[in-house]
Amino acid sequence: MPTFRPAHLALFTDFSAGVGVERVLLDLAKALAERGHRVDLIVCGEADAALNRVPPTINVVALSSGPAGRRLSGLVPRPLRHKPNKTTASLPALVHYLRREQPTALLSAKSSPNLTALWAKRQSGVSTRVVISEHSHLSADLLSKRQRKRRSRVVSPSPLLRRVYPWADAIVCVSHGVAEALAEFADVPRERITTINPTVPPDLHAKKQAPLDHPWFRPDAPPVVLGIGRLVPQKDFPTLLNAFARLRVQRPARLVILGEGKRRGELETLAATLGITADVAMPGFVENPYPYLARAAVFALSSVREGLPAVLIEALACGCPMVSTDCPSGPAEVLAGGKYGRLVPVGDEAALARAICATLEKAPPRERLIERGRFFSGDRAVEQYERLLLGTNVAPDSVVEP
Repeated sequence: MPTFRPAHLALFTDFSAGVGVERVLLDLAKALAERGHRVDLIVCGEADAALNRVPPTINVVALSSGPAGRRLSGLVPRPLRHKPNKTTASLPALVHYLRREQPTALLSAKSSPNLTALWAKRQSGVSTRVVISEHSHLSADLLSKRQRKRRSRVVSPSPLLRRVYPWADAIVCVSHGVAEALAEFADVPRERITTINPTVPPDLHAKKQAPLDHPWFRPDAPPVVLGIGRLVPQKDFPTLLNAFARLRVQRPARLVILGEGKRRGELETLAATLGITADVAMPGFVENPYPYLARAAVFALSSVREGLPAVLIEALACGCPMVSTDCPSGPAEVLAGGKYGRLVPVGDEAALARAICATLEKAPPRERLIERGRFFSGDRAVEQYERLLLGTNVAPDSVVEP
């Protein structure tokens, strides 16, 4: 493992409890601190429940978003002022932080924090190296937003991204699909983009051994199909519920969905309409999902879009057989084109039901899945991020090939 001189590193995004991007950033912050770096974790507004697990070796900086931040006072171009959120409203506070602390490097994640970080560096005049990272497929995200808002004004972020993203000292994407979409969408040369995987959390193997006090996971119980994610349209849990209803016609099984979100009521109503309520459990957000992954018969990802879904990597590391939609982007890369789990078309409940049934009848060996999960080792990815933040060389394409 290369040894780098300790540096002052800052990590920045808009935190929401249980979201995959934030979990990846938290794990990276912990790993960088363990390597001897001084690490600041910058959050917008009040720290939420997801930050209660931050060790004392990491300094949490909560940015204010008061009236000056909400007005933005010409600090950013007009498109960023169209509909300010807590991230863009924190721009003046981030400028103040950079001038006061002048960290060696700042890593931001997701589009709004990326734009805010780049403008903050320009306004602050500091020499801090700014590395931006994208975890979602921007073209798919924009298409989805346009479909939901056909009758309202939609401001395309692409002109702003094309203007601002080239200011970054380095750009990271979590998959080839995300990188290719960003290169096209923001007009960034593909060779400027480095791909680095989300990683297996270092404590996953210990956490998956935790006891699971749930009667559905007893050895003599019917097999459990597991879903994990926010209860939002992107995850398309209605397709999973419909697929499970088809599966229940063929054989006994149960479905557990871990996560919380605004679509809970709709999903519960759909389960009742399909007549599967007795075999569906939705316990909400679970702090440690790994005992569920280690004991489930099948993990099912029904998303319409992703970046590189960390939960698939975690399922591999737990040895859980899985099926996934072949959505843009990431599942095909993680599962090597279907070698480690069946891929089905987005929104196809019949195909998803068939894939789950086939996996229940003939699952791949769990040790084979665990071995695949070892590729996504934390040390490998942390070293790649460390090199980017400190300005040393890193291979532009570090993500696994299908």
